[in-house]
Amino acid sequence: MPPLSDLSASVVTAIRAVLPAGMAGGRVALHEPLFAGREWEYVKECLDTGWVSSGGAFVERFERMLAGEVGAARAVATVNGTAALHACLLVAGVRPGDEVVMPTLTFVATANAVSHCGGIPHFVDSAPDTLGVDPARLERHIAAIADRRGGAWVNRRTGRTIRAVVPVHIFGHPVDIDPIAAMCRDLGMFLVEDAAEALGSVYKGRPAGRAGRLAAFSFNGNKTITTGGGGAIVTDDAELARQVRHLTTTARLASGWGFDHDQVGYNYRMPNINAALGCAQLEQLAGFVARKRALAARYVDAFAGVKGVRVFVEPAFARSNYWLNAILLDAPAGAAPGAARDAVLAATNEAGLQTRPVWTLMHRLPMYRDSPRDDLAVAEDLAARLVNIPSSPSL
Repeated sequence: MPPLSDLSASVVTAIRAVLPAGMAGGRVALHEPLFAGREWEYVKECLDTGWVSSGGAFVERFERMLAGEVGAARAVATVNGTAALHACLLVAGVRPGDEVVMPTLTFVATANAVSHCGGIPHFVDSAPDTLGVDPARLERHIAAIADRRGGAWVNRRTGRTIRAVVPVHIFGHPVDIDPIAAMCRDLGMFLVEDAAEALGSVYKGRPAGRAGRLAAFSFNGNKTITTGGGGAIVTDDAELARQVRHLTTTARLASGWGFDHDQVGYNYRMPNINAALGCAQLEQLAGFVARKRALAARYVDAFAGVKGVRVFVEPAFARSNYWLNAILLDAPAGAAPGAARDAVLAATNEAGLQTRPVWTLMHRLPMYRDSPRDDLAVAEDLAARLVNIPSSPSL
């Protein structure tokens, strides 16, 4: 392991080596959207016609395009990915006091969506080859802590029902989800796929978002495609699609001009102007993924000779969209955990290269410190050594 100052300088040099010549000395963002299609045309149509809010033809068009891209029968567009995940969990039956199993290494929206249902996040560890939930450890953990009682699995340590499992495709890299889906089928647990970062990624020949009965996507400004702010739910189940659409449109009944509602609903609808942007972006998805995969390959080459660091690459069974590229640093002997990571973060950002650590692990956040969890040693190690590097498709 080289000295931290040498390591940091080498990382800066390697990142600079893959950038377009015109960007060699400027500031480079972590991830910026690329608008190179019909975005202006579609958004202008919304402005010209006045259809800018929660109704309009672009919403339905976006839903059809997304369902086709993912290979799902139905899609329901929402205002953001957290709203999509919240609605998924509600129709999955998550109620106050239920536990929902998820990785501790994820964005806070995954845990927050459970909390919005009144549920309790239950954290499990990651697999080093995917960054997502480790299927074998998950199965061992559930077997060790859960009992079958009255048709449900109950955490014997807390007395709470374990209602659902939410795997997450971290940075667009598909988690090994088939074993997780098989476990959920065997145990009767609801699988909700958090595919917020994984549009365009492929798992064993299938688009990400197809393993569970419901999957949630995000189209925030920093995602592979963007609607500005937005999300969506995909499913093959007509009844589940009806339920999430009803919940996300204020639970309003179809009653002519009346305003009748039959349950507590949510105004989670995607505005038409956002959907218009999304339609133009979806038309370019294949090109965006190709650009991002090419960038990842250039990073692999650039870092090949750098000691103490490696580029995280897709697992053998998957084809990743490489939403965010990541490097993993060796832990220097005798140094505090995270020392190399922090040195690299400081040097790269000072050089005008926006980098970041992985999100703070969920069990370290104050509102989730007392949540149930398995041993999380792998996630702790990954968090101490991982750095995201610039990943915009324009690079």
